[in-house]
This record gives sequence, structure tokens and C-alpha cells, in this order.
Amino acid sequence: MGNSIVKELVTKEEIMSAYPVMNQLRTHLDEQMYLDLVLEAQGKDQYKMFVLCSDEEIVAVIGFKPMITLYYGRFVWVCDLVTAADQRSKGYGEKLLTHVHEWAKAHRYESVALSSGLQRIDAHRFYEEKMNYDKVSFVFKHTLS
Repeated sequence: MGNSIVKELVTKEEIMSAYPVMNQLRTHLDEQMYLDLVLEAQGKDQYKMFVLCSDEEIVAVIGFKPMITLYYGRFVWVCDLVTAADQRSKGYGEKLLTHVHEWAKAHRYESVALSSGLQRIDAHRFYEEKMNYDKVSFVFKHTLS
């Protein structure tokens, strides 16, 4: 992992610096839509974005928000987690997700949850086998026209 550091992104410039990596996961977003959504989510949903830098290069990005529901209670929802394609299998995703676990504990949240696309078999294996997540539900979506 070399010389790595986890850093929160707060300024527009910092948020934009993560776009090339985030775009590998959120390919439908252009730069302006990405920036607008992150800023709105930060303002309205307490969305937080962290990056893992290795030798000063962003190699992985995670976005999450604290939530409260009757089903999960107080929990953190991971909205986005991506490691740059040429940097995978080096422990970067594990390090960022562990950082979120620590953040959640420090802020008195009871659990961390996320959803993962049905086609992302390698990600499912990572969450279940490496990170000890339980598969507890299916997520359903209805697009409004």
C-alpha cells in the first residue's frame, strides 16, 4: 500500500479531484452533475466523501451518510465505494470501508449498510468474505417518469 492516507473531501476542488475514480463506478455522471449531486447531498443529507491516496494519488473513493430508520436504527449507509481499476486487490477498499466503520463507531452508529448491483459478483465476495457483511435484503427500485 506504500505511503497511504485517508482524507475527507470538502471543497469543490477536492471533490472534483475524485471524479476520475468515482466516474469508474458512476459512469452516467458528467463532471457538473457529479459536483452538483455531491454538494447537494453534503448540504441536505450529511453526505461525506473520503479518498485513499497512495503516494499522493487518489486510488479509492467512498461516499456515505448517517441515517436513522426504524428497520436499521442508527446506521451509516455507504452510497459509493470504488477503487481505481488499475489499483484493485491492494487492500484500498478494505481500508476505506474500515475507516467508515471506525467513523460510525465514533459517532455512535450501530451498523454500516450498503447495496451492491446484482452483477458485481467480486464486490459481493469482498463484502461477505473479506469484510464480514451479511446479505440481509434485496433492494428494489421504481423509476418515476
